[in-house]
Amino acid sequence: MKEFAIYTVARLGLFVASYAVISGIYMLVTGTDSVPLIWPLLLAAIVSAVASLYLLKGPRTRFAARVEQRAATMTRRFEEARAKEDQD
Repeated sequence: MKEFAIYTVARLGLFVASYAVISGIYMLVTGTDSVPLIWPLLLAAIVSAVASLYLLKGPRTRFAARVEQRAATMTRRFEEARAKEDQD
């Protein structure tokens, strides 16, 4: 599923970019070289989740359409198999 891979890589990339920006801002504001682990990760998760709603709308729509198409195909195959079983 190419759409799944594209969407997943885009989400991870957005998270990493958000973490880098938040960590950079933290280091600029505090003037230190070390960044605490938990708070930038939580902020990056929130920022990337909100940003993905807007920035990744296209890949998410294509992924959802592909999942829906696969589900419809599987449902059709199941119904065909059930109808064939009923005829026997």
